[in-house]
This record gives sequence, C-alpha cells and structure tokens, in this order.
Amino acid sequence: MHKQRQAVLGARIHVLSWEEAVLQLLDWGAQKAPRYVCLCNAHSVVCSTRDAHFRTILNNADLAAADGAPVAWAVSHFARTRQPRINGPDLMWRYLAAAERHGQSVFLYGSTPHTLARLEEAIAAAFPALRVAGALAPPFGPVNAGQDQADVEAINRSGANLVFVGLGCPKQEYWMAAHCGRVAAPLVGVGAAFDYHAGTLRRAPLWWQHNGLEWLYRLGAEPRRLARRYLVTNTLFLLGLGRQLLRGRRAGPS
Repeated sequence: MHKQRQAVLGARIHVLSWEEAVLQLLDWGAQKAPRYVCLCNAHSVVCSTRDAHFRTILNNADLAAADGAPVAWAVSHFARTRQPRINGPDLMWRYLAAAERHGQSVFLYGSTPHTLARLEEAIAAAFPALRVAGALAPPFGPVNAGQDQADVEAINRSGANLVFVGLGCPKQEYWMAAHCGRVAAPLVGVGAAFDYHAGTLRRAPLWWQHNGLEWLYRLGAEPRRLARRYLVTNTLFLLGLGRQLLRGRRAGPS
C-alpha cells in the first residue's frame, strides 16, 4: 500500500477514502496477507506521544486510519484534502457487506463470550450468506504462552480471510503487532465495535456521529470509565495539535 501518510502529533495517519479502505481490506483478505490495521483516535494518538513503542506500532501499521473527528480534521488540514472519519464500527460493517459478496470469511477475537454470541447473531441477521469462521474471547488478564499459541492455531485452522480484533486500545494494537505473521490473515483492531453491533453498548445517534460528538455521547454513557481518559487525552491532543499548527505557521508554506 503506497498511500500518502500525514503526521498528527507524530502518529503517521493514512490519507484515504472509505472506498479505498474497504477495497484494501478485501484485497488483503483475498490474499490472507500478514497485515495489521490501526484505527487512530485522539486517545491512541496521544498515547503514541507518551509511549515510543506504541508510536512505532502505529507508524508500522500497514494501514493507520483516522478514527475520530479531531484526527480526521487534523489530517484534512495538514494534507489539504478532505479526510473522512474511518471509524471501527462502520469499517467493520462495510467490510462484512463486501465480504459477503466476495465469499470471504471472518474471525472475531476479543470481548466476552456473551458479546460474541450476540454479535454472531447480529452478523447472521444482517449478512446471512457470510461465514463467521470462528470467535474467541481471551481472558482479560495476561495470556500464557500455551493459551496464546492455542488461540493462534484455532484462528489459522478456521481459514478466515480476515480477523477483527476487539480488545480495546492499546491492548489490541500491541496484540496485532505481536501476532502479525503468526496469524495467517490480516488483523483489524476495531475497539468497541463488537459491543455496538452486538447491542451490549448503545452507539451515539447519527447526528452526534456526523457532528464529531460521539466521544461526548460515550462520556455521558460511561462517565466513570471514560471521564479521566477524555478529559486528559482530549486536552493533551488539543495542546499538541496547537503546537503542531504553530510550528506549521512559523515554517510558512511548503
């Protein structure tokens, strides 16, 4: 993949359309190519400024897309083009629709057995011709080497064309980077998409999504879990973005 990448606080985000993103997943899925995809929001971009290893993982991703209105806006501004928000739940659903048409199968890795069961039901209802090759919910704590190898073997035996990973940031990014190549399929980290499509977590209405306020809706729904994350990381993102904008103005036109 030779698409333009735009640095946002040091994280190098691909500039691409929805169509290009879905077609790229289909192409990698057809090849069962060893690739991994990171969907980058303000939280993950800020994490990359504080953790050099995590920044390397994002910047080495075969596809790093702008998931989150602030990141999409920053890419649009610096790259001087319109960058849509390529978010996990919608990317997953768009790919599943295309995968059904092209005969590709998927594996679901992450979340809980309850959520996975409901997610498989939702996928079957929406895409009856699509094959879900398998699903695994790993423990929330550390996974020992034996269990990890068993999970890898189960995924590979399934023959899935693509693996969706729903472990949350940054755990899913670390997992994908460590398992890219061991798993014989592209890996796509989609965060809370499993919960949204399973119906175990309500997603923001479309008006909130289209106006860049999905984070605020999530904060209202889960204040105890997300308050610190959003207050700290959103503030740090805005401060870092301000510094990047100021450096750009001082440098003048390129």
